[in-house]
This record gives sequence, C-alpha cells and structure tokens, in this order.
Amino acid sequence: MCRSAIVSLLLALVMCNESFAVQYAYVVRFADKTGTPYSITSPGSFLSPRSISRRTSQGIAVDVTDLPVNPAYVDSVRMLTGGKMHGTSRWLNLCIVLLADSADIHTLDGKPFVAGARFVGFYADSLHRPVKQDANLAQKGTGSSVYYGNTWQQTALVHGDLLHDAGYTGNGKLIAVIDEGFTDVESHPGFASMLSGGRLVDKYNFTLQTDFIYGYGWHGTRSLSTMAGYVPNTYVGTAPMASYALYISEDGNSEQIIELYNMLMATERADSIGADVVTSSLGYNTFDNPSDNFVFATDFDGKTTVAAQAANMATQKGMLFVASAGNEGGGAWNMVLTPGDADSALTIGSVDYSGTMAPNSGYGPNAAGRVKPDVCAMGQAAAVFIGLGYGGTSGTSFSTPQIAGWAACLWQSLPTARPHDIRDVIIKCADSYAAPGPQRGYGIPDVNCAHRRLLSITDSLQPFAPPMWLDLVSNPTNGLLTVIIAADTEQNIDFSIYDLSGRKVLSASGFFSRGYNSPYTIDVAGLAAGAYVLKAVSPTKQQVVKVVKM
Repeated sequence: MCRSAIVSLLLALVMCNESFAVQYAYVVRFADKTGTPYSITSPGSFLSPRSISRRTSQGIAVDVTDLPVNPAYVDSVRMLTGGKMHGTSRWLNLCIVLLADSADIHTLDGKPFVAGARFVGFYADSLHRPVKQDANLAQKGTGSSVYYGNTWQQTALVHGDLLHDAGYTGNGKLIAVIDEGFTDVESHPGFASMLSGGRLVDKYNFTLQTDFIYGYGWHGTRSLSTMAGYVPNTYVGTAPMASYALYISEDGNSEQIIELYNMLMATERADSIGADVVTSSLGYNTFDNPSDNFVFATDFDGKTTVAAQAANMATQKGMLFVASAGNEGGGAWNMVLTPGDADSALTIGSVDYSGTMAPNSGYGPNAAGRVKPDVCAMGQAAAVFIGLGYGGTSGTSFSTPQIAGWAACLWQSLPTARPHDIRDVIIKCADSYAAPGPQRGYGIPDVNCAHRRLLSITDSLQPFAPPMWLDLVSNPTNGLLTVIIAADTEQNIDFSIYDLSGRKVLSASGFFSRGYNSPYTIDVAGLAAGAYVLKAVSPTKQQVVKVVKM
C-alpha cells in the first residue's frame, strides 16, 4: 500500500473513532475581560453595521457585555483541557468546552481567569458529528380569504389582513428564528420568495457547530412557515417580506442544560447581525439529568434561567424577544416554560379560530407575579407547511412565530420604535387587557389597533427619549379609569384628579413594582361628566394627563 493510501486510511480511522467518542460538556465562566483585543470604542470589529445602527437609533450604548470573550482565555481553556470548543457567550462571559474525560476540567482549578465551571451535557457519541448533506440540495430560485388561503383564520383572528393592506409585510426587518430543525426549507415552494429574494441572510446550527440546518426535524420549518410562507391564494405568512436568520439550538436526541446556552449563543449572534426580532418556540423545565430540573418558584422569576437572561439581554440590546408559553397546561407542570417566564419576553399562548383557549396552553403568572403569557394567537390547528405541502398542527410553537411576524410588520410601520413600544401596543390592543387571566394573559391582540396606537405616539417617539411610564386605557370613561404604569424602581405613586378650576376632586395611591405592572383602576363614577386632569407623582417623576368623564 502506498504512503498516501496509508495516511488516508489512518485519517478515516481517526474520524470514525472521533464520531463515536464520549464527550462531556462544561460551561467555563471567566472572571473578567481584561486584556481583550476588542474595544467598545471600535464596535465595528465585533458588531455589524446594522447592529450598531439599531443601537444608535434607540440610544443604546455599546458596553462591556458586547465585547467578545477574551480569545486568550478561550485558547487557554482549549490548551489546558485538551478539549474541543463548542461556543462562547460575550453577554455572560463564558465558553463551552467538550472534553473526552470529565477529569480534564480540573486542569482549570485555581486559574485566576476562571470564575467557575459547570457540567451541562453528556454525549456517548461526539456532539459535533459529521453532517451528511445531500449533494443535490439547491436553493430555489391581500386582505381576503382567497388571498390568504390556508392562513385566513389565523390572520383574521388578529385583523392582520388590515395591517398587510396598509403595506406592512415585514419589509426591511430581520427576524431570527431559534428552533430545532429546518427540514425542507431549501425546497418547499412556499419559501421560494424568501430564498430567491436573498432574504435568508444567516444560518447556523449551534448544536452541531455547522452551517448545515436543513435537517434534524420539521419543527423550525413549521414555525418559520407561519411568518415567511408566501404563496398567494394558497398560504400567506404574517411577515412574508421580512428577512430571516435561522438558528438551531435544540438537540432532538437529548434534553440537557447545554441547550439553553446554545439558545444564548444564537441570540447573541442575532444581535451581532442586527436582528430586530428574535422568536423561539422552544421551552424548558425538566432535563435528562434530574439534578438540572428547574423549580418553578425559584427559577421562573423572569430573570434566573440562562434562557430568560438571554431574552432579557436581547431586549437591552434593542431586540424584541418573542417566546412560547409552552404546552404544559393541564399537566403536572401546568405553568409556562422558560424563556417564556422572562421579564422582557413577549410570551404567547394558544387559542383556536374562535378565540377559545387551547387546553394545554401554559399558565402564568411567572414566579414573580408578572402576567404570562402576554397574549395569545391561533395555535390550535394552526396552518403550517407539512412536508412539501400544507396542513395543520397545534401548539404554542406555532402561535408564537405568528406574533413575531406581526411585530416585525408593526415595527416596519414605525422604524423609530423600541422593543417595549412594540410589546406595549400589542398588549394594550388585546381583548382581555382590562382583566388578564392566568392562561389567556391579556388575550388576543388586534394588530390593526396596535398599528393605529403605535402611529398615535409617533410625535413623542424620538431617539434617546425616555419611554412613557404612565398610560391611560379607558379614557374617556364612565366609571373606572384604568392606568398602566411602567415604573423604573419599586415605588409608591400618588394620583390626584383636579377639575378645570384646579380643585382636587379625587385622590388615590398605589405601590408598583419595577417594570410593567398590572392595570391599576381608579373609580371616577362619582364625578360629573366633563374634563379633568390626572396628576401622577412618584419619587422619581411626575406626569399630567387629561381625563374625560362621560
């Protein structure tokens, strides 16, 4: 046998052995970013122009959390452990390393740049398995029931046809989809418009660390179809002209805590390329390793799990994170999953075409008492792509991306809006806003109403302007005045109502938590019909609003 043939055989044997090698996954947290070659004064080396522009338009400064992990630290982990690098997170300043021997993690003991390590996954077969790709794979090049075809019921339920009729189809907005697999996306005729138009702008499999995503299941394909699908008179998604980034974070072969870190890395990549909306129909509560299982009361407070932290950081960086409530309703768990518990996530439940709750849609609130889910859409027999055709399937996995698509259309209508503006108008135009429920949240939104409401605040939406912290819903009113407060800290707020002569005619006060609070009502039924002034005073700010009593 010639020498080249021997070398080829040895390489083949090595690859074969590697594909069946045991691997242990560890998260390694770093103590700092000291010595990094990157600087927040030169963000172009680690953020795209689109990402920088999104921050600039919203007045969001580039800070140390944006800096990539120090590459010298990553190299040290790789060399000391002899492991294979799975990925890094700049937001949480960590890396994930795959080791052939779990004992190798102790080579990092006592290293000053290491803040700690955690076991997050085990693979009897190497995680980064060789990917078999089909050499023949190639990308392919309003307002009525007839036009929407299969999607008419889920579109009409939220009055989305009126938003499309106004010309808002997601054009110019970028949606990142984090899911399990995207089988047939490259070949389904319903995605031809997205592919031929160059609107699939990024893709990556964070589970296997490869660019190949066209496999591993249809869950992501079906989620994507509710937004990107476009075959007029057959199937029209909620944001058919938006651009998309497709990321795999889920491992269908196991359920391990590492998948939350994959989601974190995918969200960071979405940030770096300048995504506007991130949507994920994945949710977590229990794992193959019981010691990793979450406890609702302590872990689902909206800020504790890695997935919830990813959603909250996404919002801080100027993106809207749309999350699934999960399908645990009525079961032993019953409640929402994470990242659906996240403070900043717009969390979506599931209803049928008539607006009736799907029995298995997850319940809220989260462990901190925040209303979850936020709103609902049609997930009970939602229209999706099935194989190379069309069909129906059920779950919050398919109501969630619908709302993500509508959010992108709303944002297209007012590019200067910020994530909380989009979330705010969607919630306030939901049918149960005045009386949110544990499974329904604020109810089913009317996205045409949300569009009108968004445009009504155009004059006050300027870059760098602080968000409105007080809003009135039932104004004019003939009985109860409903006040929505977004407080910057926990605080008491005093409310005073004056007639036009300046005489105080009513007063009230309440305690409010940081962030958006449940609606607060003031009984004004005893006041005579006419115009009044409401003055709200907190320790940090005050606001005066006109009130009309009918």
